[in-house]
Amino acid sequence: MDKLLEIKNLHARIGDKEILKGIDLTLNRGEIHAVMGPNGAGKSTLNAVLTGRPDYEVTEGTILYDGKDLLAMSPEERSWAGLFLSFQYPVEIPGVTITAFMKAAIQARRKAAGLPEMKTPEFLKLLKEKMAFVQMKPEFAKREVNVGFSGGEKKRNEIFQMAMLDPTLSILDETDSGLDVDALKIVADGVNALRSPEKAAIIITHYQKLLEYVQPDVVHVLKDGRIVCTGGREVIDAIEKAGFDQF
Repeated sequence: MDKLLEIKNLHARIGDKEILKGIDLTLNRGEIHAVMGPNGAGKSTLNAVLTGRPDYEVTEGTILYDGKDLLAMSPEERSWAGLFLSFQYPVEIPGVTITAFMKAAIQARRKAAGLPEMKTPEFLKLLKEKMAFVQMKPEFAKREVNVGFSGGEKKRNEIFQMAMLDPTLSILDETDSGLDVDALKIVADGVNALRSPEKAAIIITHYQKLLEYVQPDVVHVLKDGRIVCTGGREVIDAIEKAGFDQF
């Protein structure tokens, strides 16, 4: 199998509190992994370390992304290399329209890859296609990023951004939190549509509902900073029956 992400003996802390206590995880191209666990297990810390949040300190271990040292890369370099994060709580960016935001993101990635800028007609065509794909109203293109959006609209906008950027590795951090069934299906459709032999995704959640629509290849249970169980669909079924206390 072609490894895309390889985490070995990862320890991380924030301040003087150790949260991750030795994570080992290998993600191959073409795979979707679910990381499940109770609140406080370290799921969001794992996400923060992968995306390069500076307030989290890695004290031990390594992360290789596509053969490169991920920990040596800035957050921007990680994004340019094809990482995408869907936030649990998407931020608002007053004064910046969705169109301007997406154009800047796409052009920055193309520049980092040594590609010419995408021409405006091509960009607007892509924007229209992807907004239709996630059932986002065309007028949202002129709105400020997430300003005045409902929770469901913010999540839909995240999946729209993911569809626009077409990342190699998508990390969804509890993006299903608080969604109704219709919004949940849009999130799932977006993840499933981007599935390919060259790409991969990590879904971080403590709910089972999203995983009814997105079938993960591997399921990990994270508890007290460690992966305590790895398996397939049977792990989700066990959690549904007896919760996380059994692990």
